[in-house]
Amino acid sequence: MALFSGEGWLFLLRWFHFLAGITWIGLLYYFNFVQVPFFASAEAPVRVGMLAGGLVARALWWFRWGAMITFLTGWLMILHKIGQMGLAGFFNQPYGWTIFFGGMLGSLMWFNVWFVIWPAQQVLMASAAQVAKGGAALPEAAARGQRAGFASRTNTLLSIPMLFFMGAAMHLPGIFSQTTRGAKIGSLILLLVVLAAAEFNAMVGTTGAGKKMLSTLKGTFWGGFVLTAIMYFGLEILFP
Repeated sequence: MALFSGEGWLFLLRWFHFLAGITWIGLLYYFNFVQVPFFASAEAPVRVGMLAGGLVARALWWFRWGAMITFLTGWLMILHKIGQMGLAGFFNQPYGWTIFFGGMLGSLMWFNVWFVIWPAQQVLMASAAQVAKGGAALPEAAARGQRAGFASRTNTLLSIPMLFFMGAAMHLPGIFSQTTRGAKIGSLILLLVVLAAAEFNAMVGTTGAGKKMLSTLKGTFWGGFVLTAIMYFGLEILFP
């Protein structure tokens, strides 16, 4: 059967990558577009009930494992391509560079899910459980919740260029039309600056222009599209 051929297994890997990615990003948008605005207007007992009653915990289970499976299947596909073409061959053609850019943006998002958002949400749920039983909220809960919120909005922002580059790998090969050493170094610097700036803004401080942008969905969306434009036109300059 074709499904159990070499190409069939690659298709299944890509299929699971799509399924997991839809689950992950769908829940990311649910949290940011639905749950967070609802929490902002809901009474405290309602928020505590959702956090302590299992609804948020179930959503977070699918959220973090969707991220994990997306991350693993994505890098397995990249490693397969590198195995076929060799490392130099992979990075000497536009597809490899474009997918690598999307993969690195997605990898930072995965890191935020597992090492920033999920640990903070565990603290919030434990605090809500204590409050539901008549106890006091954990003193670190508010700060951890704020940090998780910034990381989640950062992931929403990064999802826009991430999905752009994933789609561009097949449809806009001209982004990386040249593969000179200088252009490669320049593109890596651009990528690292974007990743570092986004993560620094999410992890450090609670005020400033970057935090103001992430405080609203409109600002987050505009930030995502502006970041996509900066990366796209920056690469057009590097790869004329």
